[in-house]
Amino acid sequence: MRIGTTSYIYPADILTNVRRLARRVDDVELVFFEVNDAPGDLPDDSALAELNELARAHDLTYTVHLPLDLTIVGDSPAASLEKALRVIRSVAALAPYAFIIHVERGEESLGTGPERAVENAVSSLEALSAETGGLHRLCVENSPFGHHEIIDAVLERLPVSCCVDVGHIWKEALDPAHLLERRLARARVIHLHGVGHRDHQALSLVSNEALDRVVARLAGFGGVLTLEVFNEHDLADSLAALEQSLRRVQSYTRT
Repeated sequence: MRIGTTSYIYPADILTNVRRLARRVDDVELVFFEVNDAPGDLPDDSALAELNELARAHDLTYTVHLPLDLTIVGDSPAASLEKALRVIRSVAALAPYAFIIHVERGEESLGTGPERAVENAVSSLEALSAETGGLHRLCVENSPFGHHEIIDAVLERLPVSCCVDVGHIWKEALDPAHLLERRLARARVIHLHGVGHRDHQALSLVSNEALDRVVARLAGFGGVLTLEVFNEHDLADSLAALEQSLRRVQSYTRT
């Protein structure tokens, strides 16, 4: 299991973050939550070259979080596909381990029935997979708003992978054990973060019992575990909490 975090731990660009994180984690999630046409939204050739050099020097891998405003389940996904493909092509030189994408029904697709939404998602993911190096590199993530039935239907139809976001499940006030049991075998990426007045906070906000149950279920997981937080304090806290949980789980196993 490779431990990672996001490319926005420090209030700076992606390259600066990766430089500072390269010795602390095994993977960096390159976050492209908002992408427009502004210069600098995506890494240029010089940045890509250094990101590859950092990866080689520190045995680092990259995952990529595609924009949050994609609406691939609606009946007019062309603009979303164009934006997603722009991001995917821009980072192809990094050979990302996974591309994270949300499959949810936003305002633009409220009139789309569930069966049609699944069809639209399937065709959109197939189109994207031509540029990602295969469907298995596309990881469908559960959002904090549910939509589990759409994801389940997509997973039945396509050999895509999934990203199980445990923090989103905690935000729904649910036990993640059930979803992990169903989806862990298909997961390339797990997202972990604490939940307080909002999610994506330090793991110390999670009880030891709840965290240990998740960590115990991840025994043998060979993918990327991303601490999906967005500042240095929460990262340090979460790394410490995860290490302590791993030690507790190991002690439980020995006894």
